[in-house]
Amino acid sequence: MPFKVAMVLVGCLSFAALSCVKGGSPGTPPVAVKRTQMHMGTLVSITAVGQTQAEANAAVTAGFEEVKRLELLLSTWIPDSELSRVNAAAGRSAVTVSAETMTVVRKSLQVAELTDGAFNIAIGPAVDAWSISTEPRLPTVEELDALKPLVDLQSVHTDVWERSIHLQKPGMRIDVGGIGKGYAADQAVLVMRKAGAVAGVVALSGDIKTFGRLPDGEAFPVEIRHPRKENEILAQVTLQDEAISTAGDYERFFEKDGVRYHHILDPQTLQPARGCQSVSVIAKEGIWADGLDTGIFVLGAKRGMELVEQLENVEAIIVDDVGRVLISSGLRDRVVLASDH
Repeated sequence: MPFKVAMVLVGCLSFAALSCVKGGSPGTPPVAVKRTQMHMGTLVSITAVGQTQAEANAAVTAGFEEVKRLELLLSTWIPDSELSRVNAAAGRSAVTVSAETMTVVRKSLQVAELTDGAFNIAIGPAVDAWSISTEPRLPTVEELDALKPLVDLQSVHTDVWERSIHLQKPGMRIDVGGIGKGYAADQAVLVMRKAGAVAGVVALSGDIKTFGRLPDGEAFPVEIRHPRKENEILAQVTLQDEAISTAGDYERFFEKDGVRYHHILDPQTLQPARGCQSVSVIAKEGIWADGLDTGIFVLGAKRGMELVEQLENVEAIIVDDVGRVLISSGLRDRVVLASDH
């Protein structure tokens, strides 16, 4: 699947609670509607709260239509998508793209700059070499060395005025799977609000965006999976008009001779990054949470947390390589660790 799977679970978020969200006329509580569909290679769940059943349904439908529209632009699994056309023209010519595709690629390059290249949308050829999602294998050092020129972000050229993207070298390929779901969640929320929703949640696998509040005035509670204990929760955190995304080494991996090889590659070495077990990032926008979680994972726990503390409106929960949990300073009073119970 081109869009990475991040194991963040929506927890304690029942329709009973949502159906009472404030915003309707006195004595007429708003109505909650939830539907789930497959898009972007993953399950997409959208919950909307409206003052009427029709309003809530319209908001959910609008959210799914927006996700589907963006998938047609951004998915590299769709041969005629804009990014597929950009990749097909690598080494030959620039390709004119939509404002949405340009936004996602430009934001991706900004995240790459913030993380010193740890987040890299051009790493696709190396991901293919490992083939972890289909038939896992150990590529040789020589194979990976030969691919390094193809993952050079300096060879990804964007022209804002012409609204075009050019990959300089033949064989290059960009894939926004590590940031596109967060962007899709952001855009889905925008159209849902326009359709009249007063609260809700958009969840593309583990990329989650919330808006509005619960009836008691509290923010939405979200549970984060433990990276080493299957079906167990590491922590719970509340979200208020925020997004959360998690990158972990436990969803797509294989083991050989006691070593875990996973899908999050370090662009410098093209080997699996070893500094973290999981990184959950909370930000106002899903596009930032989705891109930063991978970049911070590659940077490692120490450098990653240093970056988080420098960024405004960005928080994180990081599990380092030996299982220690680090929580950013602005998040400590909002996180409940399972071990505290």
